[in-house]
Amino acid sequence: MTDAPMPLEQIREEITDLDNQLVALLARRRSLSIEVAKSKIGTTKPVRDQTREQLLLQRLISEGQKHQLDAQYVTQIFHTIIADSVLYQQSYLQTLTNPESTQPTARVTFLGNKGSYSHLATRNYFSRKQTQVVEMSCHSFKDIVSQVEKGNADYGVLPIENTSSGSINEVYDLLQHTRLAIVGEITLPIEHCLLTAVDTKLEDIDTLYSHPQPHQQCSEFVHRLGGVTQEYCSSTAEAMAVVAEKKQGNIAAIGHASSGALYGLQVLKTDIANQEENYTRFIIVARKAVDVTPLVPAKTTLIMSTDQKPGSLVECLLVLRNQHINMAKLESRPVMGNPWEEMFYLDVEANIKADNMQQAMEELTRLTRTIKVLGCYPSENVKPVDPQTGELIDS
Repeated sequence: MTDAPMPLEQIREEITDLDNQLVALLARRRSLSIEVAKSKIGTTKPVRDQTREQLLLQRLISEGQKHQLDAQYVTQIFHTIIADSVLYQQSYLQTLTNPESTQPTARVTFLGNKGSYSHLATRNYFSRKQTQVVEMSCHSFKDIVSQVEKGNADYGVLPIENTSSGSINEVYDLLQHTRLAIVGEITLPIEHCLLTAVDTKLEDIDTLYSHPQPHQQCSEFVHRLGGVTQEYCSSTAEAMAVVAEKKQGNIAAIGHASSGALYGLQVLKTDIANQEENYTRFIIVARKAVDVTPLVPAKTTLIMSTDQKPGSLVECLLVLRNQHINMAKLESRPVMGNPWEEMFYLDVEANIKADNMQQAMEELTRLTRTIKVLGCYPSENVKPVDPQTGELIDS
């Protein structure tokens, strides 16, 4: 004779109670991470301690095994918790390093209306800044830059590259001429869905609305649909608004499921991007550069032009190697008005004030025609630690 199962409502009540306890514990843990950051003020201890993280994960895996929890489940959860802790500590220390930039309210401009991917990136980035955000939508990247340059907005959020469709050239070209500085970054997972306003079937869809980037990132899915008309919009938010207004069974928008819900849209198909791991990196620009505390990992973005002779670029890259500076990104763009001449954009994992970076800048200045620092800012890419080796895992 077996025990009678618990009533479903009782089970749900217990799960709800446990969820509430988990949320309270996560909040308590986050507050303690700020106390950790405070304890490091005035020291040279960096925010991240890979050895400590490795030992923590190993202990948690062992503890999880006692409760029949597999290692992957435990590490996946705590990688997220550790990343959150690191980013909150970085944000706190950066606030102390740049007190003049701390303000109760910030005007932030982004591409599209509420629900666009740029809007989601804006909310995610500023959620840790203890700042109330006044959201300002724009219809073009150029307008975003212009609004910040004129002082109508304090920050601008711009997508710079995607793991599927590559670099966003229009933004790189704008960086070539703007006076703004890059002051931050955030990487957002892009989860493209097919969204409709009415109940319909996939085979009935003959028109797709979205921004050109999602169209490109979902090109394989669109090709499989066959004979579909692609309509380009200024943002995914505009595309969703159009589909919501038309309310037709033959049209759909490409966008995020939660954003589609804001427009009353329903998900017809999920996971339609070419790549399963689809991420977009956004940069945050402002009129004034920020200082980055040496306690947090920094990234510096440069733009430079070299002599038009063999080996010029290689000589510059050797400077970085010799100074033990890792280059995370190299992008070339044509110089407008100068045929066949290129400007090079570099992301390097270094603080512009570090001794090796200062030495590198001196050497690069001698080797290049022009060189300009577009910004030095905290790196928001918190790579997880491998519990076995203690090394950072590229993601």
